[in-house]
Amino acid sequence: MIYLFAGLFLFTLPAIAQIPDEIILSLKSGNARSLSEYFNQNVELVVPDSDNVYSKAQAQLIVSDFFSNNLPQSFSVIHQGGKEGAQYVIGNLGTQKGTFRVYFLLKKSEGKNYIHQLRIEKQE
Repeated sequence: MIYLFAGLFLFTLPAIAQIPDEIILSLKSGNARSLSEYFNQNVELVVPDSDNVYSKAQAQLIVSDFFSNNLPQSFSVIHQGGKEGAQYVIGNLGTQKGTFRVYFLLKKSEGKNYIHQLRIEKQE
């Protein structure tokens, strides 16, 4: 039984290690430009008042506007996981206007992780 849990832990460890630190730091600091470097060419983006698939440039502007209106103070990862080629992170973004639940999906392409989906939703 212990070997089973140890094996599961070791199996998920590589997926956890593949989340770039720059993404987490960008969310903590509210740096949309740095975050957008990880956006895929088209990103499914859900933030308050915006819910659609946007180009990388459009998504950067929308996220920048969100950060301007909701200045980030903290970001903490609640859960992360995935499998070969795809990872996800769920976290809490603390802002001056409250806490938001953040979810993003990364997929690996040509050796680099790209954000394909980003959701930032107000927590009630």
